[in-house]
Amino acid sequence: QVQLVESGGGLVQAGGSLRLSCAASGFTFSSSTMRWYRQAPGKEREFVAFISNAGGTTNYADSVKERFTISRDNVKNTVYLEMNSLKAEDTAMYYCNALVLKLNYWGQGTQVTVSS
Repeated sequence: QVQLVESGGGLVQAGGSLRLSCAASGFTFSSSTMRWYRQAPGKEREFVAFISNAGGTTNYADSVKERFTISRDNVKNTVYLEMNSLKAEDTAMYYCNALVLKLNYWGQGTQVTVSS
């Protein structure tokens, strides 16, 4: 079955960096586009970043452009989110997302807390 396992979250000071990972299994990772989303307390889940199956195309929410970078390793079946210049408003649970055979799959999330 499809599994997505996020890791790498934690507590960081404003201006700091974190690297999130999402290990995928149960589907053909190299054929699937991947996304990161986040959800802050009391808010709806929002799109953060997208990467195409081969990694050649990426796009980002305006709020994270120039600060976050999404990448993937199709040998390790892992997608990453490098987050720099973190702000208090980046505090949220971060989720990995895969669209597999027209079905959406989500990981359990990893918490990112940025202290100001």
